[in-house]
Amino acid sequence: MGERDGGRGRVRLVIVDDHPVVRDGLRGMFAEQPDLEVVGEAEDGERGLAVAVRERPDVVLTDLRMPGLGGAEFIGLLARRVPSARALVLTTYDGDDDVLPALTAGAIGYLLKDSPREEVFRAVRAAAVGETVLSPAVAARVLNRVRTPAPAGLSERERTVLALVARGSTNKEAAAALFISETTVKTHLAHIYTKLGVSDRASAVAAAYDRGLLP
Repeated sequence: MGERDGGRGRVRLVIVDDHPVVRDGLRGMFAEQPDLEVVGEAEDGERGLAVAVRERPDVVLTDLRMPGLGGAEFIGLLARRVPSARALVLTTYDGDDDVLPALTAGAIGYLLKDSPREEVFRAVRAAAVGETVLSPAVAARVLNRVRTPAPAGLSERERTVLALVARGSTNKEAAAALFISETTVKTHLAHIYTKLGVSDRASAVAAAYDRGLLP
């Protein structure tokens, strides 16, 4: 772990969340724990990455849906730029389109924001030594996904992106509405085109309506 304090390992943390009140609350929580030290914070993934590169923390506690860079993209970049830092997700979202990409990108744990503070403390300490920690709801979802083949068709997030496109949203507008990057929207659209066997937005919308994938 990071710095030594009285012979004990002190876990050095960076908090990445776009809500100031959440960052303030977490910082206050961790201040009560002598072995947990917040060494930086940021409101989005781009700034979070810069802070992590500078501070080299043990754990980066991050939300997923943030303006600009966020989610799996941020976690993947963090894993490449600061491989010693473990990404621990703390979010309100527990859908497959959030959980699975985050874990695949390299997150070592996934907690929900309604987790008791003691559970958050334990998760941070566990993440710092390389142990995977999942909230019960997330663990159940991951196990169910492993045991059950994924259904054919579009994922929930892909349907959401396509619904926005069907309403006339541009990639930029869809990204803003979903708190993801334009690159992620383009990736979803590429997957949609492949699954539907089409090559453009209009054809994708038409095919989705024909197959009952959009209301």
